[in-house]
Amino acid sequence: MEDMKVGDIVKFGSFYWLVLEVNDNKVLLISKDVLEERRYHDGGTVTWADSEIRQYLNGQFLESFTAAERNKIEETRIRSADNPWYGTPGGRDTKDYIFLLSLDEVVRYFGDSGQFKNPVDSDRSWFNDRYNAARIARSIDGRASWWWLRSPGGGGGPAAIVYYDGALNLDGYFVNISYGSGAVVRPALWLNLN
Repeated sequence: MEDMKVGDIVKFGSFYWLVLEVNDNKVLLISKDVLEERRYHDGGTVTWADSEIRQYLNGQFLESFTAAERNKIEETRIRSADNPWYGTPGGRDTKDYIFLLSLDEVVRYFGDSGQFKNPVDSDRSWFNDRYNAARIARSIDGRASWWWLRSPGGGGGPAAIVYYDGALNLDGYFVNISYGSGAVVRPALWLNLN
């Protein structure tokens, strides 16, 4: 694992992960595929800090790793930025072991066409660009799936998502959408290589 580079697929725990960043003795990983269907929250207005998905990822999901594996997962300060198109508050920053990517991070790690900071059409709640294909995630059966981001959507109810075709949806979906809807989790973590 010491010779990892951006774009590699590695196994950690029971899952395969895509390497997004290598930084000295640690790497940022995101699950290669979506891992499971799960709602973001039971409903209402919520930010990442108070969401059920955050509690699940840093509780039950984290506990699915062995003690030795958990010792390699870095606790990370998570910035919860406001939605850049709608101004929806992102909430307070947190410290987490497992997290979802933000809108900013998806653009940073999967490609930036400039549309994120400079929308072409301000009436649209999403954008397509040449990096869509890189953002597509698949379920175990190979179907393209949309996946949650920790960033807020338009207003306090929705959370931003990456759509089936890789488009970024800044308006988002309501947080209580769950099983059977394709609402899926693609977690990320920083892994210490020491």
